[in-house]
Amino acid sequence: MAQSDPALQPRCDMKGHPRTDEPMVHVDGVWKRFGKLEVLKGVDLVVFPGETYVLLGPSGGGKSTMLRCINHLEKIDGGRLWVDGELMGYRQKGDVLHELKVKEVAKQRSKIGMVFQRFNLFPHMTALENVMKAPVSVAGMSRQKAENEALALLDRVGLADKVDVYPGQLSGGQQQRVAIARALAMHPKLMLFDEPTSALDPELVGEVLEVMKQLAHDGMTMVVVTHEIGFAKEAADGVALLDGGVVVECGPPNDVLVNPQEERTKVFLSKVLS
Repeated sequence: MAQSDPALQPRCDMKGHPRTDEPMVHVDGVWKRFGKLEVLKGVDLVVFPGETYVLLGPSGGGKSTMLRCINHLEKIDGGRLWVDGELMGYRQKGDVLHELKVKEVAKQRSKIGMVFQRFNLFPHMTALENVMKAPVSVAGMSRQKAENEALALLDRVGLADKVDVYPGQLSGGQQQRVAIARALAMHPKLMLFDEPTSALDPELVGEVLEVMKQLAHDGMTMVVVTHEIGFAKEAADGVALLDGGVVVECGPPNDVLVNPQEERTKVFLSKVLS
């Protein structure tokens, strides 16, 4: 893996404003292979604190793999990847990288919330118990404090009246909102969303997107894989089109989505918006 210094990266956000803070996510020349298949081919991304960054592109383009690499659910094969200034999955001594132990990676990952396509809720636990579990079991929070925070989070995602309801009694949109509350319960500095509405019926998509828009408005740093172009236009600070494992085009949503420069971006958008 080639060395890189995060301090040498661009110091502007997607709106062109000068930044003096460190990037929350800094992806520098990242490669990922599955056998002989190269899924990511030298991807670069910079996301600053408080920004919402949307990854678009066709299936198989590398979006979900990129997301999983950010929290080291997938090990990268080249490049470097930092979250909040911390090298993910590795410790560097001189020119040599040393892979972190499982506990050390888990500690890094605990600061990153992730919401998947499938809700992955515990079916035998109520909505409240699902949200409380990680703070109590992983973070060692007292049950009373965890319950108070879980109640506040369920209210935040519009489910104050569903605290004692089991997942099987909730709609898909409601389950996904519980999953978002569960991720927020660990007080993450970064939220990752992997096509969070793709498994939902069309009429339920809006309620999940509204929660995500509110998170963006509140200043949560987010990287979102989605095909919801409306959400990208309304809530994103930056957009990148990934195809064939490379960033085809990136920039503010008004540039990429309204006035794309690359032919591949134009073709993709014409298919998605048709």
